[in-house]
Amino acid sequence: QALSTARGPEPSPPPPLPAMASAAMVASSRALFRPHRLLLLPDPRRRRHLSASAVASANAAARTVRRGVVDVLRERGLVEATTSEALGSSSAVSGEQQQLKVYCGFDPTAESLHLGNLLGLVALSWFRRCGHTAVALVGGATGRVGDPSGKSAERPELDLAAVVANSDAIKSLIAQILSRAPEPSHHGQSGKSSEKSGNAGESMGSFVILDNYDWWKDITLLDFLKEVGKFARVGTMIAKESVKKRLNSEDGMSYTEFTYQLLQGYDFLYVFKNMGVNVQIGGSDQWGNITAGTDLIRKILQVEGAHGLTFPLLLKSDGTKFGKTEDGAIWLSSKMLSPYKFYQYFFSVPDVDVVRFMKILTFLSLDEIHELEESMKKPGYVPNTVQRRLAEEVTRFVHGQEGLEEALKATEALRPGAQTQLDSQTIEGIADDVPSCSLRYDQVLKSPLVDLAASTGLLASKSAARRLIKQGGLYLNNMKIDSEDKLVEEGDIVDGKVLLLSAGKKNKMVVRIS
Repeated sequence: QALSTARGPEPSPPPPLPAMASAAMVASSRALFRPHRLLLLPDPRRRRHLSASAVASANAAARTVRRGVVDVLRERGLVEATTSEALGSSSAVSGEQQQLKVYCGFDPTAESLHLGNLLGLVALSWFRRCGHTAVALVGGATGRVGDPSGKSAERPELDLAAVVANSDAIKSLIAQILSRAPEPSHHGQSGKSSEKSGNAGESMGSFVILDNYDWWKDITLLDFLKEVGKFARVGTMIAKESVKKRLNSEDGMSYTEFTYQLLQGYDFLYVFKNMGVNVQIGGSDQWGNITAGTDLIRKILQVEGAHGLTFPLLLKSDGTKFGKTEDGAIWLSSKMLSPYKFYQYFFSVPDVDVVRFMKILTFLSLDEIHELEESMKKPGYVPNTVQRRLAEEVTRFVHGQEGLEEALKATEALRPGAQTQLDSQTIEGIADDVPSCSLRYDQVLKSPLVDLAASTGLLASKSAARRLIKQGGLYLNNMKIDSEDKLVEEGDIVDGKVLLLSAGKKNKMVVRIS
């Protein structure tokens, strides 16, 4: 796993894709190449050689795809479209499985990826799971322009320092998540994991993390116009769906945004030619950018063999985006959203969506998911049982086993009525996720709880607190309060530092004591 930063001499032409080992790919990613003045336009003899090897690579790739990973993705609802019917064929072909190299791009528009980016990481992990090489490409260069796809207005421009900081943080996050991809497991039509498929013991595919600023920093505008721009047809660029929508909007589209598809297309061409990457994946809104890349590869290198695959956007059953809340995006970094709150978001997924999200966001077999779905229809089913499993699987993938244990501990400890002993560390762990306030020790000790519930803002008034106590819904440190005359005692202050007030199951207030 490499973060590619160094420059070296221009590498020799890569061997055909099936012969390239992951070690060679890592080595090539570390030696980032000289300026590209002669890189894209080889002499005609070189073009003929490339064409022959690319055809062989394309055939090998098609054989691989027909028997493996794309069928798995399609069964789970993770395929929206492909650039070739052969890419998604499920007919068996004899012969040794060949290795694919697939990349997905991530723009550093913030210091963390969000839930919408999770599908790309899941898809890359499926390729790894099936023995292929995954490449995560961070857009340290293209992030300074901003992808117009799916946007109604131009993105705010980020300064250089922010782009660099965001890129570094996202590289670290991607490395952590991709390293948690599950052990190799191959799936048949039923989706059931099988160690008798003839692929048992096959090693996990590797992954590489790259930053496209490493090659864009050496390209001049004149070089780009000469070597790439002249191969792009304006009519084709305007016909892209993402462009048409913006051109017809009130704000229109800047020239900078208009060129974005060529920038991303060149990324595909670059990694295809120099690193043997022959599949690009992305959300359905990336179709135009992906096909811009396959077009450039075909026109400039005069070869076939570059493929594209898109997966559906992460939407709820009502058509709204999954991963958006009143408080903003659901971030994947624990620095921006705690594992506890991340877990709680998935725990609250509606029944109508939970099975579909289980298929596309977890690595459970389809047979096991079907069993969970059937259990929801049986008498005695405990509500949110399947949601709990979904939350556990996704939280473990994103935050690791430690993050899941932290989320489970907080979830159990903070459940009103739970017998789990609370400590100040557990309460402080959720302080960023729930309302909190600070009070002096003398303002809290011997204070009536109904007064405290109102003065902290947990409830609108003392009368509302009294009503809630009568209804059995007011809790102090998860213990139900039965008396309106309850005073806060010294033993109620957890570790002498904090109190946890709860109004029902969801509304909480952390009171820090100074």
